[in-house]
Amino acid sequence: MKLPFSFFLALRYLKPKRTFLSIITLISVLGVTLGVTVLILVISVMTGFDRELRQKVIDFDAHILVTTEDILHDWRALKTKIDNVPGVVATAPYVQGPVIVEFEKRRLAPMIRGVDIAEEEKVVPLRKFIKEGKLDLDGESTVLGIELARQLRVHVGDKLTVYSPGNLGQILDGIKKLETAKGTDEKKAIDELRDVILPKDLTVTGIYETGHYLHDSEFLLVPIYIGQELYGLGDALHGITVKTDNPYGAERVKTEIQNFLTPPQFAETWIDMNRQYFEAVRLERTVMFFLLFFIVVVAAFGIMSTLITVTVQKRREIGIVKALGANISQIIWVFLGQGTVVGLFGTLTGLGLGMTLIRYRNEFSHWLASTLHIEIFPREVYQFSEIPAQIIPQDVWIICISAFLICSLAALIPAYFAARLDPVKALRYE
Repeated sequence: MKLPFSFFLALRYLKPKRTFLSIITLISVLGVTLGVTVLILVISVMTGFDRELRQKVIDFDAHILVTTEDILHDWRALKTKIDNVPGVVATAPYVQGPVIVEFEKRRLAPMIRGVDIAEEEKVVPLRKFIKEGKLDLDGESTVLGIELARQLRVHVGDKLTVYSPGNLGQILDGIKKLETAKGTDEKKAIDELRDVILPKDLTVTGIYETGHYLHDSEFLLVPIYIGQELYGLGDALHGITVKTDNPYGAERVKTEIQNFLTPPQFAETWIDMNRQYFEAVRLERTVMFFLLFFIVVVAAFGIMSTLITVTVQKRREIGIVKALGANISQIIWVFLGQGTVVGLFGTLTGLGLGMTLIRYRNEFSHWLASTLHIEIFPREVYQFSEIPAQIIPQDVWIICISAFLICSLAALIPAYFAARLDPVKALRYE
């Protein structure tokens, strides 16, 4: 195959020989390969992490929460209005707030979520998360997250004692009455205080696991009337959960719902409620991209230094070629060709290696954990059983094209100096 003069020389200069120059060239290619590999791998994992996090939030949280700064009294009429909004699939009442939970002198302060299972199942598929026991909220019972169960060391069938912060005023009144009571009145005051302090003993009927640490460690599911009793709500609620036909179109439905809400009532989408997590992942992904992109930039400097070395070492040859009639553009393309070849090979090998590592990322992680005892993705920290990853073709193209262009452009400076070389000066002492 006949090659243009410039590319023929470029390939001759890059042909591997047992010289220091060839080693530098191979190192430059390796630098581009590693840069592209790491970029593709990290960006894909971060994208997959964001996708999995969103999916876990959607699976356990309603698409929209309609709540108030106080409590919802006339909630049935509001629920009917929400049901008639276009895009709403189902709604369910809920009560949610902090409590103090005690089991065998171990105390924690999680959140209770009082729900009507028949209605809530239409909004959130709770049953699929049950790990132990069953989703049974009949009577005075509770279903709690697996991390909360581990911290309290409870199992299915155990009884938890739940203290409600809503009783604080009653507790203080009971203590004052006890201080002034005597005889029979004292015993009566003690009994009343005990009823206030220990409002509910709940039997654990099930333990769920969503894979999202916040959900698994912070929530107890209880019957809705238990939540109402703990907070002294009577027939009122804290809010209404809403499921839409498209979770990513929840903002449109929220706008429709807000048209008939009166302050202090308001609506929040699942994105609004978890915005800090999504923003943190997005920011980390962007920062990682720019930080790791400097690997490619460093590799480009390696290419530049290699070509500058070629320019110095091949000074005589460049002078001869120019003396024979080679024009400036041909000399420039000799060095641009070298940068292009290094960038092309480095990008292609980086792409292949990156895709391979993404395909076998979990196997590689397990091998590191079992052989070298290096845990690169701790499950207890990230709450994912496997390393998530999602390949977005647009991201891969941006990485590859950017790396190729940077490596090609890195050859411009040595090409410029080579093209300006005076053949008379180059051959004066030859």
